[in-house]
Amino acid sequence: MVDLFKSVYFFILKAKRKFVKIQKPMLDFIIVGAAQAGLSMAYRLQQSGMNFLILDKEEEVGASWLNRWDSLELFTPTEFNHLEGLKFPAAKGHYPNKYEVADYFKKYVEKFNFPVKLNTLVEKIEKKDGIFTVCSEDKTWKAKNVVVATGPFHIPYTPRCHYQIDDEIFHIHSNYYKNPDQLQPGPAMVVGGGDSGFQILDEISKNPNRKTYFSGDTDVKTLPQQILGKTLWWWFEKTGFLSVSRKSWLGKKIRHSKQPVIGTDTNEILNRENVKVVGHTNDAHGKKVETEKKVITDLKNIVWATGYRPNFEWIDGLELTEDGYPKNKRGISTIKGLYFIGLPWLHTRGSATLGGIKKDAAHLSNYINEHYSPQKSSQEQEAELV
Repeated sequence: MVDLFKSVYFFILKAKRKFVKIQKPMLDFIIVGAAQAGLSMAYRLQQSGMNFLILDKEEEVGASWLNRWDSLELFTPTEFNHLEGLKFPAAKGHYPNKYEVADYFKKYVEKFNFPVKLNTLVEKIEKKDGIFTVCSEDKTWKAKNVVVATGPFHIPYTPRCHYQIDDEIFHIHSNYYKNPDQLQPGPAMVVGGGDSGFQILDEISKNPNRKTYFSGDTDVKTLPQQILGKTLWWWFEKTGFLSVSRKSWLGKKIRHSKQPVIGTDTNEILNRENVKVVGHTNDAHGKKVETEKKVITDLKNIVWATGYRPNFEWIDGLELTEDGYPKNKRGISTIKGLYFIGLPWLHTRGSATLGGIKKDAAHLSNYINEHYSPQKSSQEQEAELV
């Protein structure tokens, strides 16, 4: 009789298991973004034994770099571009292009076998009962913590007057600009005097037969990539420039001053015979663009190198600063369990750079290790039945 009961019991248990759904492990972390910030944080979390998933909206790892203009190169040489655990595969003193950076990211993911889900745009993050729900268009994930590593470049900003420009003028934001072959024959204008603006102006105006207007500040400071045989970043490191805290007197002064253009000879570009400096763009109507110095009527192309605006509205309950960035203390959000990395001046001038990101990742990792401990291992959670 006992044997009969045992047989019936194991038969029922076996049948029940066919219909029982095994609960997926609750993720310790979800990382949003698979560029240098997200990968640096993934390395640290993996070293700490956390189970995590990286979500990224692009089709491939490294796409955030590949999507930018073709001739883009880093300002920093190889020796300042290493992520933890894998050196950048290029000779010392080499300034990598965007393709090399993207390939490096792919190798990094492959080496550490990070779990990455591509083609996944995170549309909402909310926290309820101590658990984060991360939502894309057609799927949701649950996690105890979230690291937002989407960087500072979210919404391409273009002055409102661009809506009034005639359709015959081709105009494009630098976020979508690839090379001069995109442009129509005829005069072009580059609007914006940052690093991107001057690099694109340099590229377009190299054709001496194309009249190229420049709209932006001309009183920018320029820094060479090498000084006395040493790279600029070597000097930055030795002088402690990259380690200056955002809250220090010097850090505040640097943050609120106009950023220099690095590695581009702006004076040489602005003095080219085919480059016409016209001051700031004020307005536009049809085929006329009004600038500080003249009304331009012969334009065929405009490249808006006018920067970006942050967008964190998709995070429920998040407090923002006046400039639209999350309120945080060195990446630690006011929402418990929510972290940020890769923001400009998160802690220092180097916080958003490829080589500097690892310091912020280490700081967040140390904080997490002190304040968060998974209650159960992934294996234990997977074994639980609903």
